Amino acid sequence: MIVFYHNNYKITEVVSDDLGNFPLEKNRNIVAVLLDFAAKFEHEILVWCTESNRNCLNVSAIPTLLHHQKLLISFNLSSKNYFDHHLGYIEDSPFIKINKNVKYASWQMSSRVGAIHATALSACKNDLKAEYNFDFFLNSFAKRAMVNGLLCYSEPSLLVDKKSDDKAPCATLSELFKFTKQHYKTRWVFLLFFNMMLFEKKFPLVPFLQSFFYKKRTFNPKQLNQLLLESSKNQINEGTIDVLIPTIGRKEYLQNVLINLASQTYLPKNVIIIEQNPNSNSSSELEFIQNQQWPFVIKHHFTHQSGACNARNIGLALIESEFTFFADDDIIFENNLLESAIATFKSTGNEVFLVACHLQSQTIIEQPPKQFTVFGAGHAFVKSTCLADMKFDMGYEFGFGEDNDFGMQLRNKGYDILYISTSRILHLKAPIGGFRTKPVLRWQNDKIQPKPSPTVMLFRLKYDTKEQLRNYKTTLLFKNLNIKFLRNPFKYINVFKQKWNRSVYWASQLKQSEL
Repeated sequence: MIVFYHNNYKITEVVSDDLGNFPLEKNRNIVAVLLDFAAKFEHEILVWCTESNRNCLNVSAIPTLLHHQKLLISFNLSSKNYFDHHLGYIEDSPFIKINKNVKYASWQMSSRVGAIHATALSACKNDLKAEYNFDFFLNSFAKRAMVNGLLCYSEPSLLVDKKSDDKAPCATLSELFKFTKQHYKTRWVFLLFFNMMLFEKKFPLVPFLQSFFYKKRTFNPKQLNQLLLESSKNQINEGTIDVLIPTIGRKEYLQNVLINLASQTYLPKNVIIIEQNPNSNSSSELEFIQNQQWPFVIKHHFTHQSGACNARNIGLALIESEFTFFADDDIIFENNLLESAIATFKSTGNEVFLVACHLQSQTIIEQPPKQFTVFGAGHAFVKSTCLADMKFDMGYEFGFGEDNDFGMQLRNKGYDILYISTSRILHLKAPIGGFRTKPVLRWQNDKIQPKPSPTVMLFRLKYDTKEQLRNYKTTLLFKNLNIKFLRNPFKYINVFKQKWNRSVYWASQLKQSEL
């Protein structure tokens, strides 16, 4: 391990227990030194730390935190990140609002303290240059590499003491516009400028115009993809798996899923089936559960209350194995899916991942494991300890967003969500079955119908930053412009605001009903 101490601009000291000190590197550019050392000492862990945090650096924990080669971690004690709240105007992802109390997936890196394997940095060297601004370099690197399989995290365990009066650097508006132009589509430069005028009454014309002198930065992941993902973290003890399946009126499809599970090269311990039928006079139609022999225990629960959130919450209470496979009742998969899942838990050291789920008409492009923005409760594998005290929010019942809400709960507990494209599930999208009745929504008789859906708004009110919510409002307006806007723009915007306000109202009601 090599530790680079710095004063925000220059190297102050380079220290290594194994390799000794490097006095000639003092006062050199931080990025240049890191790139040089990555090329010379490719088997080392490279750590950077400000002088103000030197006594707080948790050196002994770093080898454990970097449990495989494709990791980049850092931590910023400040409540503000390098790109402050304005970042919400240009990116609509869960990587913006960082929970600094836990390990949290984000490309937003910091010069305050961080670490990376030299092999990962060296693999990306052709797309990196020795910039003067260390924070800008780290964020640019992580932003491009994260989508190509470098796993990036805000990691509070890098420091043993979280109290500091050291002021972390923040980007200027010029740097923000420059970053936007270099890492996003050009339209986001215009949206950033528009949003700042509309919501903050600012007119950053010079940074806006200057940004057009910069080209988009590229990234070639070829060498990064050649690094093996082999975690030293022990994620598996018993190796048992429970499968959780909510179902309603899809008897034949469910039976095929059970046959699929029975043919697995790695069998589940329990299959939890939550059967729903809102008809009060009905009973279970799944006689094959008892009439056939199965190589696993089937925990069958029948309820007259329909709804995916309720069904999955019932199932969560029945889980007893080390890992849980959240499945749908109309899927097809290879007979080595569960065996591959166990191998993925072992190789990544991660607690949560999604396998590729596709329709018959879709083609999956294989890519390395990468961090994902969404969660899907029909194709997810989760270590069961992560699920303690968790529930699907009933405010989303019969709406949209319960999967992503559950994913955000996992993120805010410190568990990242990976996407594994080499394991696949075919989603048949079977016709709706059973005695399903269209639910009566509380707002369906409103004179002014809410837009977006209140459940969509509920998710955004819970997890978006103020700027992300504002940007969503702007883009929603632009996406729905039609001939009515041209006929009477003032009336159109007024109606849009009324629909938005009704959505906020009903989302707030849904949120309060869950308290």
